[in-house]
Amino acid sequence: LALNPWDVVLCISGTIISCENAIVVLVIFYTPAFRAPMFLLIGSLATADLLAGLGLILHFAFVYFVPSEAVSLLTVGLLVTSFTASVSSLLTITIDRYLSLYNALTYYSERTVTRTYIMLILTWGASICCGLLPVMGWNCLKEPSACSIVKPLTKSHLTVLSASFLAVFAAMLQLYLQICRIVCRHAHQIAVQRHLLASSHYVTTRKGIATLAVILGTFASCWLPFAVYGLLGDRSSPALYTYATLLPATYNSMLNPVIYAFRNQEIQKGLWAVCCACSSSSSPPFRSRSPSDV
Repeated sequence: LALNPWDVVLCISGTIISCENAIVVLVIFYTPAFRAPMFLLIGSLATADLLAGLGLILHFAFVYFVPSEAVSLLTVGLLVTSFTASVSSLLTITIDRYLSLYNALTYYSERTVTRTYIMLILTWGASICCGLLPVMGWNCLKEPSACSIVKPLTKSHLTVLSASFLAVFAAMLQLYLQICRIVCRHAHQIAVQRHLLASSHYVTTRKGIATLAVILGTFASCWLPFAVYGLLGDRSSPALYTYATLLPATYNSMLNPVIYAFRNQEIQKGLWAVCCACSSSSSPPFRSRSPSDV
């Protein structure tokens, strides 16, 4: 096959995604203090994005060096699984942050840990099922007319995935609006109790809203174009449009470590300890001061 520049860019994106998220996974895995629910969910997100990056690299390698329909199905199944798990992990993180604010007094309990494991099982179970569908036969290899903009996914399969994304985005939007209201109310209460100036309350509230806007804005700008095009496009649409909407979607996995991991002070400390070749067991135990770090 002639080398497609878009495939090269996707492969490069996959390499960057893999490196970034591998760092997050290693830091969380090798730091005993990172066993709190919030870090488990961040680890799930990083694992999903790591697999997505590896999937992009493998897809490029197999398409150009080991062309095979069976291998193509496996790599597409891996990509569907990993990207579905990534989007689902973002939803679980949003749910966890909402509950950490709504039930702040009971957040640090065994109940929260149990709920986290249940969410992780549901997230990865549903994602693996979505990824297995094309491998198990729900593909368009034998019926090209049923193909979607992403071969070998069928139009109906991609429609389900796109509609599920829009549902996840709507749920995240609603939850973050609730989080914003709780944060504003808490900031106002703290300002009243401590007799702070109105400007202090305004700065705190604005900072929280700005952070929420960055999270939702990044998620929407990366995934909305591909989700909408997945619903409206068909197999006769130019491949250029598919690449132009799929590439920003991969950027979400590139930005997730920056938004959800590297901004966290505890993970920064763990990363610094790893970089300095310090034993993580010698570090004093700590837990996240703000599980709802929006």
